Amino acid sequence: MVATVTTASATEMQNNFGRYLSLVQGGSEVIITRNGKEIGRFVPRDAAVSYLTDSLTGILKGNDTADNAREERLREKYAITD
Repeated sequence: MVATVTTASATEMQNNFGRYLSLVQGGSEVIITRNGKEIGRFVPRDAAVSYLTDSLTGILKGNDTADNAREERLREKYAITD
């Protein structure tokens, strides 16, 4: 899990990239803002992989495999019946 979260403006990030890179290497997350709105996040690799796998959870139904899900989508798209 991410140790700390730091917020930096896009300008601060640009001017102090090395500092923020060191924070991320140390396990911290950096939120980048522009005009006070979040535009992105700079996260450690392990956290990024975790976010990706968490976002994919539940996409496949039941015990389906990726191949079965793909085949089902193609059948629906091209109206293929058995």
